[in-house]
Amino acid sequence: MGTLFVIGTPIGNLEDITVRAARILGSVAVVAAEDTRVTRRLLNHLDARPRLVSCNEHNWSRRLPALLEALESGDVALVTDAGSPGISDPGAGVVAAVADAGYEVVSVPGVSAVSAALSVAGFPADRFVFLGFLPRRRAERTAALTEAASLGQTLVIFEAPHRLRATLSDIADALKDPPLAVCRELTKLHEEVWRGAASDAVGHFAEPRGEFTIVVGPVSPELAGVGGEPTITVNAAREALVQRRAAGMRGREAVAEVVAATGLSRRVVYALWVETGG
Repeated sequence: MGTLFVIGTPIGNLEDITVRAARILGSVAVVAAEDTRVTRRLLNHLDARPRLVSCNEHNWSRRLPALLEALESGDVALVTDAGSPGISDPGAGVVAAVADAGYEVVSVPGVSAVSAALSVAGFPADRFVFLGFLPRRRAERTAALTEAASLGQTLVIFEAPHRLRATLSDIADALKDPPLAVCRELTKLHEEVWRGAASDAVGHFAEPRGEFTIVVGPVSPELAGVGGEPTITVNAAREALVQRRAAGMRGREAVAEVVAATGLSRRVVYALWVETGG
């Protein structure tokens, strides 16, 4: 029986591949990759010629029988486009299924955008909260930020360029303009680490390009809220609005009642009303 090697790959600079990862990628018969085109470039760089199969969040369950069959006769490697499988990337389902089938699963660690960003941000990293990509809707994004910040620990967030400014604005509003580090294109040619207040970051990144990791310094619990309110109030407001919508109440009446009950601003409650109606 073979072994599934879960391999961390470079997040930009191909020279960051570990010696062990390069050796294993050159010795396995099959590499299951999130995007075979991306992984082919890495394998060409290593002069490795395993059989490549597509294995991503959309098709991994269909690929699983073939991967289990391959493990019967040899080792298989699992990789994503960059970083480690399962860390804001597909892979957890494959790992769980292979382990349940009785095969050994071995980690071959590599570069991580999370640890790379933490190491250069200058904030405490003995404890931190990794949020991955935040929700698309503003009210949900704000709730996620305030809930995580209430723990008083450093926050690490991934963000796409087209949503960066909105997320930075929400961080500034919800967390009272905390200090942060915005890490762009880590390990790549145009790598940048910008440090300052969240509101200033919005102006600095007027035309965001590349991949971003945001590290937010610890926020005191009393500041981790919307308009000074704790996260539980935001969650309660959301639930109250959903109930009133289900009961057929009109928006103006529902918002007025929830504002009175929670003390949240009308702007915040109205935003929750709009977004919970989607």
